[in-house]
Amino acid sequence: MQLGIIGLPQSGKTTIFNTLTCGDQPTGMITGKIEVHTAVVDVPDNRVDVLSAMFKPKKTIYTKVTYADIAGLDGSAGKAGISGTLLNQLTQMGALLLVVRCFEDDNIPHQAGSINAQRDIDTMEGEFIINDLIMVERKQERLQDEFRKGGGRDKGLIKHEIELFERLQAALSEEKSIRDLDLTADEEKDLSGYGFLSQKPVLIILNIDEGQEPPQVTYEHAKSKVIALQGKLEMDIAQLPEEDAAMFMEEYGITEPTLNKMIQLSYDLLGLMSFFTVGEDEVRAWTVEKGATAPVAAGVIHSDLQKGFIRAEVIHNEELIELGSLTEAKNKGKLRLEGKEYKVQDGDILNIRFNVK
Repeated sequence: MQLGIIGLPQSGKTTIFNTLTCGDQPTGMITGKIEVHTAVVDVPDNRVDVLSAMFKPKKTIYTKVTYADIAGLDGSAGKAGISGTLLNQLTQMGALLLVVRCFEDDNIPHQAGSINAQRDIDTMEGEFIINDLIMVERKQERLQDEFRKGGGRDKGLIKHEIELFERLQAALSEEKSIRDLDLTADEEKDLSGYGFLSQKPVLIILNIDEGQEPPQVTYEHAKSKVIALQGKLEMDIAQLPEEDAAMFMEEYGITEPTLNKMIQLSYDLLGLMSFFTVGEDEVRAWTVEKGATAPVAAGVIHSDLQKGFIRAEVIHNEELIELGSLTEAKNKGKLRLEGKEYKVQDGDILNIRFNVK
């Protein structure tokens, strides 16, 4: 699943993309074309680092997240909605990172003539809502026609769908985002195929200058977070060799790049968590949705493990690290056997027992 990086023109989208991906895409360019650049990034996880130091495996593998640098919004969606090519890209994203310009630069004028983070956030959120309202109203018309003509789907199902879209229309008309509605899990699933922008999780990135205090902004929505990042400074650090980057960070008093936290927040926004498998050959982090059962987690490792699932040996990484080894964990009876109904917890270490005939 991908996370789309978007923002108003000259907000520093590509700078943030380069920071996250250690890339070197040209910044400050406006070509007028919809260009999308993607990169797969390891999710920083000190739990993996500690487990790798403990087992000294041949391979250490982190979970991944994919970022896409997408053309910017321009605040002019209006009655027509977001343009088709751009909208097609945005609807495919699992979550959105909204880059908000907070830095001053006389050489790079803001399209609105001044720097105002809250205004820009409201502008982008407004574009999402307008676009979704247009889509919902069009869908409502089609559903009403289908209900009147009949001869196809069950009318009860159509009526239920009409009522759902009426709720969406009412909320969007009041400038409320879909992600803030009290939707059931089934309703969330039914709507997922439409790619509504105001339903997607959002991470607001306040792109500040070196040493700048981030502005106070309000973004009180479900499935959303706000983080400040010294975009240009952290991009420069990300592009340095590891040894030079460490010296640079020490000079600026940076204990950990903010981009690490941003990547972890991105992962969390998607409703994902990590479990681990460990051994001398490999220490690996695996990705599952929160609430996944042990057989589902087994299937992430290999489909045969899910088909032949019997039990899972489970210990939480913190407990294993405290005990010092799997041998000690077994000697003290700390490895639990869990069945098919067990819900995997973030940070669990699993060993799957299975049998495929």
